[in-house]
Amino acid sequence: MLQPLPTALSQDHLCDLDQQKFIDDFNRRPFKIGHQLNDHPLFALESLIALSKDLPADRVEYNAGNLPVSQDPTSTPKNGLSVEETIQRIQQCQSWLVLKNVELNNEYGDLLDQCLDQVKPLAALVSEGMTHKQGFIFISSPGSVTPFHIDPENNFLLQIRGTKKVWMFGQNDREVLPETQVEDFFSGAHRNMQFEERFRERGQQFDLSPGEGLHFPVVAPHYVENGPEVSVSFSITFQTQDSSDRQTLHRFNRHLRRIGLTPSNVGERPGRDNAKLTMLRTLRKVKNIVRRPADA
Repeated sequence: MLQPLPTALSQDHLCDLDQQKFIDDFNRRPFKIGHQLNDHPLFALESLIALSKDLPADRVEYNAGNLPVSQDPTSTPKNGLSVEETIQRIQQCQSWLVLKNVELNNEYGDLLDQCLDQVKPLAALVSEGMTHKQGFIFISSPGSVTPFHIDPENNFLLQIRGTKKVWMFGQNDREVLPETQVEDFFSGAHRNMQFEERFRERGQQFDLSPGEGLHFPVVAPHYVENGPEVSVSFSITFQTQDSSDRQTLHRFNRHLRRIGLTPSNVGERPGRDNAKLTMLRTLRKVKNIVRRPADA
């Protein structure tokens, strides 16, 4: 049975956010925040084992953690253990595990809401709306690697236990992340990417310890190396109107390329981006009207 949220932890003290830093850098550049979740009982290994049993099987992903930074997703090795054994033996089993959509569990959903309720008013100063709130918990062996990849959400990674080194690169650095690769990703391609050593001088390294968090802008390429201890981290993610619009534009540009056109990159010409979005929204409204059943 999972433990209830402790009353000693107030919503006002879960995350430490700097308003001006948030306004200046949110979904533009990575920045650190603080949090007060280190001793939270929901992140004890016993609670995480209970959560892994409560979640649907397809919401638990795990594999061997001694991977290269560039990892072919079709050849990621398994660790030969069950989920419960992986968590119980995480100190020795050289594994990486993620519990996805932890908001499906009431206790973890409440905790996610408490954290994002603090983020929401600041995010609203930059972009309208907060939707698709999701939580992910990463449990990793000492020295394990999360390969080079991109993610579709606004993300704050909160380090609970152990340490991590995060290498992150610019979301608009087309030397590292070609526009066509972003379009393919938002059209269903895998998140993993090939890392080239020449990229390193274009990135930043962030060291994360318990009590620290890091903001990941949407599709900012990154990889993660764990320190010499077991690592537990809580990823709180969401979409805004801006991030949803960006996905729509990338998918539409991919369609335009497939029919032989050469669209401007997303963000290069805001006027064209707005025109595309207006057209797509109009077409969507027309389709909804056409599909609406006639009144009897």
